[in-house]
Amino acid sequence: MRRIVDLSVSLQAGIASDPPGHLPEIDYFDHEHTRDDLLRFFPGARAEDLPDGEGWAIERVRLSTHNGTHLDAPYHYASTMDGGRRALTIDEVPLDWCFGRGVKLDFRHFGDGYVVTAEDIDRELDRIGFTLAPFDIVLVNTRAGARYGHDDYVNSGCGMGREATLHLLCQGVRVTGTDAWSWDAPFLHTARRYAADHDPSIVWEGHRAGREIGYCHLEKLGHLDTIPSSGFQVACFPVKIHQASAGWTRAVAIFDEEQA
Repeated sequence: MRRIVDLSVSLQAGIASDPPGHLPEIDYFDHEHTRDDLLRFFPGARAEDLPDGEGWAIERVRLSTHNGTHLDAPYHYASTMDGGRRALTIDEVPLDWCFGRGVKLDFRHFGDGYVVTAEDIDRELDRIGFTLAPFDIVLVNTRAGARYGHDDYVNSGCGMGREATLHLLCQGVRVTGTDAWSWDAPFLHTARRYAADHDPSIVWEGHRAGREIGYCHLEKLGHLDTIPSSGFQVACFPVKIHQASAGWTRAVAIFDEEQA
C-alpha cells in the first residue's frame, strides 16, 4: 500500500493563475448542451433514445503549455543547453528524470522577490538533515503556494537565481520544482532591480542556467505545505507534446505505507 499526495493545482479559468494575456480559457458543455451533437452520429436516433435524454460532457480548452502545473523542458529557456548542445524539447526529456527521490526546501519565510542563494540551500539541507544525490527531485515551497488563485499570486514568493540553480545541477539534480508562477523571482521585483542598476544578468537568471546544464523544472505546484521535507518519491511525467517547450503534468508525491 502507498499514499499518494497530489502536488498539482487544478487547471481553472477565471482566477489569477497567470499574468494577463496568458490565462487559460475553458468552455464547458454539459449533457444537455451536447445531446444533438451525439445524435448526429446516429441518423434517425431521437433524444428519447438516449439514457435520460443526455449527451456527453466535454470541455474546449484554450491554453498555453505553461498553464496549470507543468514541466518546463530545457528548450523553454534557450535553444541550446549543456554549453551548446541543442536543447531538449518536452517529448525528448528522459523519463528517468521525472521519477525519483524527492526533497522539499521550505523557503516560505523569504520575502516576495528574494533570490535564493546556494548558501540558503545548504542551510536548509542541513536543517532537515538531507544529503542530495544525483537525480533527486528538489521542490521549493514558497509563500506563493498559499496565494494561488489570488490577485497577488504571480508576484508572490521567492525565486531561485542562477547561483542556486547551478548549485543543484552540479550535484546531479535534473528536475526541480516550485509552487510559484516561475522558478525565477517574480518579474515585478526583478524589473525593479533591473531599473535600478540595469544588470542584464538578473533577467530570468534561474531559467537561463539551463544553457550551461540542461534541466527541467515544475512550476505552479500545489500542496507542498502538506508534505514533509523528505521520505517520498516524486512522479511528474509530462504530456508528450511534439517539439514543445513544456508539458502539463499531474505531479504527485508517493509515500511508502510505513512513512504515511
